Order: sequence, then C-alpha cells, then structure tokens
Amino acid sequence: MTEMVFGAEGAPSAEREPIVPRWWRTVDRWTLSAVLVLFLLGLLLGLAASPPLAARNGLDPFHYVTRQAVFGVVGLAAMLIVSMWEPRALRRWATIGFGLTFLAVLLLPVLGTDFGKGATRWYSLGFASIQPSEFLKPVFVVFAAWLMTGSMARGGPPGKSLSFGLAVAVAASLALQPDFGQASLILAAWGLMYFVAGAPMLLLVSLAGAVVATGIFAYNNSEHFARRIDGYLDPVVDPTTQIGYATAAIREGGFLGVGVGEGLVKWRLPDAHTDFIIAVAAEEYGLLLVLVIIGLFAFITLRALFRLSRERDAFIRLAGTGLAALFAMQSVINMGVAVRLLPAKGMTLPFVSYGGSSLLATGVSLGMLIAFTRTRPQDDLGDALGLGGRHG
Repeated sequence: MTEMVFGAEGAPSAEREPIVPRWWRTVDRWTLSAVLVLFLLGLLLGLAASPPLAARNGLDPFHYVTRQAVFGVVGLAAMLIVSMWEPRALRRWATIGFGLTFLAVLLLPVLGTDFGKGATRWYSLGFASIQPSEFLKPVFVVFAAWLMTGSMARGGPPGKSLSFGLAVAVAASLALQPDFGQASLILAAWGLMYFVAGAPMLLLVSLAGAVVATGIFAYNNSEHFARRIDGYLDPVVDPTTQIGYATAAIREGGFLGVGVGEGLVKWRLPDAHTDFIIAVAAEEYGLLLVLVIIGLFAFITLRALFRLSRERDAFIRLAGTGLAALFAMQSVINMGVAVRLLPAKGMTLPFVSYGGSSLLATGVSLGMLIAFTRTRPQDDLGDALGLGGRHG
C-alpha cells in the first residue's frame, strides 16, 4: 500500500543527481525569498520592540533581538535542510515526530511550567524554554495526511476516522493547558484537509457545530477562556489593557507611522515583541509596512496552494494544504487579535515574532511545505500523457 500511495522510486538518473543541485533546480525560489524577507522584517521589528523589555529585565538592549537572530538562523537552516527531503522521508520522520511531541504535550501538566501566564505550555530548560505544541502542529498535519491517503487505497485502513480521532485527542490535550488557540488551529487544519480529501459538506457542518458546542462548554467551565471572550465582546475597550494599547498604537501609526524609535506601545506591552509585534510595526512604520507583511504571508500561502493544485499525489496535496493552512491561519489570528477582530489567543506571528520554539517550528513547517511544492519532472510527463504523477 505504501508504494501505491507514495509512488515508486524516481528514475535512476534522478537518484544519481546530487541532492543540492537537484534541490536548487526544483525548489520554489520565490517562496524562499519571501520567507527571507519576512525574517529580516522580524529582526527589524525586534530592534524596535525588544530593547524596552531588555531594560525592564536589566539585560543588554539587544539581548532579545540577538537571540531572535540566532534562533531565526537555526530555523532557516532547518527549513533548508527539511526542504531537501523527499515526501516519503518527510512522512516517516513526521510520524516519529508526532509520537514524541504528542507525548511531550501530554506530560506538560506534570513537567511543564506556565511562567506565570496561567497556561502550562512550556518546558523550562534553564537557559531557554520549549513549547511542544509549536512542533506538534506540522507533524500532526503530515501524519494525518498520510492516514487520510492510506484510506483511499482499496483495502486500506480507516485512515480518515483514525485521523479524526487523533485530531480530537490533540485538540483536547491542548485545550486542557489551556491553549484554545492552538487547539482551534489543529481542528481547522484537519477540517480543511478532510474537505480537500472529499468529505461531505453535511459532515463538515456537523463538525463545525460540535466545535461551537465545545466553545460554549469551555466558556461556562473555564475562567481563562471566559475572561478572554468577555474582554473581546465588551463594546468598551479598556485603554490600559494589552488590546487597548495595541489598537491605540495602530491608530496612531496612520499610513507612514510615527517614526523609527518613536513608538510608545513597546514600552507599555510586555508582549510587544511576540503576540503584538504587528502593533509595533503599525505604530512606527505605519500601514504601509503592515500591508507589506500581509502581502508576504498571502504570497507564500497562495503560491503554495497554486503549486499544490497541480499536484497529482494525494498525500503531497493533502499535507501541503494542511501546512499552508496552518501558516496562513496563525498569521491571520495573530494580526486579527491585535486589531480586535478576534479574541486574544497568545499566538506568535510566524517568522516575525520573537520566540525560539516558534521560529524553529515555523522553519520545520515551511521546510516541509517547500519540499512538498518542489517541481517534479514526473508531473510534467504525467500531464503530457494524461497520467497521474509518481513521487519517490
């Protein structure tokens, strides 16, 4: 079944070609360039947002931006390495990675810490911390795509049902932290993949209703969740809250911003360098830079989906769609929270916000996406003959 799903090995001539030249010939260089620009913009905004936090903690002014640069370079390196892997290698490692990261999430209530933020999401390593849910998301998507694809083969396992059970289990474990934002991302990505795999609309509507019912239950039984929803629904925004400071900064920035280094929101928000980095961009550089950032996220996502739309391998198409959805939805949620379109989620802006786990996990996730969207000569031959492509 594995060979039916993932195809036979490539032609011997392709196998003998060195990895790096073959990667450079087949990789989407426009996407690589857009990701690099996003990272550089993240460093630029880090230079503006992190010195106040460093001053409050008695550290060197560029302590956090230096760490962001180091983690970002490691994340970019991980992205490049993973993007060179073939789909079957990605599937194998994602399966192992899912088992390890899911176990790490399950052990958080026992071994994790909340760093005083009310949600146990991290493991403290002393010199740094790690958030396993960031790494769980991309490997879950790839593993779920493999399960769904396996169910398409005659006599294959009930992969769609198994993937649904795993999605519910993962979302529930995240909600217990509580981390409803990441749980919502997992369910939304799975739902989109299931839709692409050919799920009936009635089933998807039923699942959406179940999610709403779960949200109502969480509102009535979780003070953390209810507090965030109440704050979002309150028509009057307290100007001394994080959302109040962020929305005021965005208004003050206008089209061109108040000027580099002149912004005030970075002195008022403890999470200006992470969850509310877009507010810093809007205040100091204005709407113009915000539109550039939005354009980069849209470009990476739409370009990936366009390339995947021509993909004939079901596993690659499903996994790539799920990864693109994760990337796009997380960016929308982060920016939507800053302008009060969505309730506060505590979610970083991929490759822009400060955060070691976020930068590394985003690098791995984008590396997988780039690997799945690489050009494969078999596709062109299959199109010419009217046959399905084969992928090694």
